[in-house]
Amino acid sequence: MLYYLFDYLDREFDLIGAGVFQYISFRAGMATLLSLLITITFGKNLINMLRKKQVGESIRDLGLEGQMQKKGTPTMGGLIIIAGIVIPTLLFAKLENIYVILLLVTTIGLGAIGFLDDYIKVFKKNKEGLAGRFKIVGQVGIGLFVGAVLYFNDDVVVREFTPVQQEQSISADQAITYTDSKSTTTTIPFVKDNELDYDSFNPTDNEWITAAIYILVVIFFVTAISNGANITDGIDGLAAGTSAIIGLALAIFAYISGNAIFSDYLNVMFIPYSGELVIFCTAFVGACVGFLWYNSFPAQVFMGDTGSLSLGGIIAVLALVLRKELLIPVLCGIFVVENLSVIIQVSYFKYTRKKYGEGRRIFRMSPLHHHYQKMEIPEAKIVTRFWIVGILLAIITLATLKLR
Repeated sequence: MLYYLFDYLDREFDLIGAGVFQYISFRAGMATLLSLLITITFGKNLINMLRKKQVGESIRDLGLEGQMQKKGTPTMGGLIIIAGIVIPTLLFAKLENIYVILLLVTTIGLGAIGFLDDYIKVFKKNKEGLAGRFKIVGQVGIGLFVGAVLYFNDDVVVREFTPVQQEQSISADQAITYTDSKSTTTTIPFVKDNELDYDSFNPTDNEWITAAIYILVVIFFVTAISNGANITDGIDGLAAGTSAIIGLALAIFAYISGNAIFSDYLNVMFIPYSGELVIFCTAFVGACVGFLWYNSFPAQVFMGDTGSLSLGGIIAVLALVLRKELLIPVLCGIFVVENLSVIIQVSYFKYTRKKYGEGRRIFRMSPLHHHYQKMEIPEAKIVTRFWIVGILLAIITLATLKLR
């Protein structure tokens, strides 16, 4: 909203300094700053309110060191993160941008599903929360909406530049032409000719089959990564810190993909209007870092499903919009491994129970961070090491811009 105000002041009154709002870098910096201020100031007030209402986390005794000391810690802190993302985005981003709209809907939609889950746990005293099938239905619904918009909306295009034969009568601005076209292509990491078209999986020329394939891919990533973030949110600061690292890497990708010069130099798919997502990404990073003010060990508040489902869904949609979803196993390696550790543990337990009459385990406990807790590694050290791994994975992901 401030973008439109200062744009008007710049055009109509030539107000000195108003034109700075045209720069993505300036608005991204302001979004980060405001996001940090909102999460730190609003966070304290929300924590006090949650304590007064006795909105505390109910803890199951899993035999982990220091676990029962967290009983009664306020939850639903994801509201802090959502506020830190949504408010700066509304103030500094171009709100008619289809990608910004899509990310705001994802944030609020998955946040609402998580809030309902937390509400049932806290106020209805039901430790199971929202039934798993309803949670999946909600995630699939968001994925279906995102996939349909990305496939059918006319503003979702990629731009192809075509140099024309240079003549004396042609100006420098006319030396290159471009076409914007609908595309279902994505980027394959570490490959030179690095584009994959989902339409190649369609054995017919039926557009609806291509649409169905693409939308199913979107649903898979949204559901998998939102659940991965939810599972990772098991110890203080782990999910928020990891998400901040991932968000920063995606902000860099958004800036490059939305800039014709940089995308051409790095041979990256140019996605018009995607540069505006830098404002959303920086607000996202600011919200995660600001939340760590209260969520770092020992946590004063937990994000709950309100925050974790939103974080994972946002990351998935950002990767899909930027055509980097095939990088998710690397960039979101922490979430993926945490998710896989649960799947492997449960599957192996069921298999051995059926074969030997008793269930056996691969890990001391799943998700993976609990395995290390069972090894009596301090919680803060586990989180720090996971962050370091997350940083390494983000660097590897960014290196794919040149390593092919």
